[in-house]
Amino acid sequence: MRTALVTNATQYAGPGAVRALLQLPMRVLCHDRSFCEAAKRDAFAAEMIGAECLRGATPVELADELRAGNLAIDAFVSNDAHPITRAAIGEIALDDLRNTFEALLVFPVQLTQLLLPAMKARRSGSIVFVTSARPLKPEPGFAVPTTIRAGASAFSHALAHEVASFGIQVNAVAPNYLYSEMYYPRARFIDDPAGREQIAQLVPMGRLGSPEEIGELIAFLVSGRSTFLTGQTVHFTGGWP
Repeated sequence: MRTALVTNATQYAGPGAVRALLQLPMRVLCHDRSFCEAAKRDAFAAEMIGAECLRGATPVELADELRAGNLAIDAFVSNDAHPITRAAIGEIALDDLRNTFEALLVFPVQLTQLLLPAMKARRSGSIVFVTSARPLKPEPGFAVPTTIRAGASAFSHALAHEVASFGIQVNAVAPNYLYSEMYYPRARFIDDPAGREQIAQLVPMGRLGSPEEIGELIAFLVSGRSTFLTGQTVHFTGGWP
């Protein structure tokens, strides 16, 4: 059985990806910064029956834990999330820029560096980076996530070209207007009629994308059913912009 790793499993596209991967003949390992607490691990495992929670928080800790458990990763979903602070470019706090850079670009690059040698040795593997469609239509006040998400998508493309000869498939999924409590919370954009109308005016499909829908897309990309598909950024936006 193949083994998949999903990072930040409680956030952004994580819940949908985990649920969809659990429907495949695949062992699903989950990372989340909150999993340092036993109660958070237990709650997630109870909700996602069959998923296994790792305790490591940093890329090095994760790699060490995988090595200690003799766990080989066949598929890796780099689902990276970080809170957004809205600010005009002239008012961007450099600490916010650095923290966003660390979470959305440094973390996935470092973890890739640590997992890639084993994939190269086996000459197989699937990697999906969950980035963002924000660069398609930059919005005032969101230069930090727009810029760094674009960097993550570019890294995915560069990596795909570098490792294709090893039989490793790499793609990015770039959502916008995806339901998540961090970015588009239910209370504001689903339960509130005014919020639903705001989304309907922006998204041609008239609603937020669901975790289940993005999960199915991610599961397809790591399933091994179409390994010639690599080096692509799939925009998951309901037709926006």
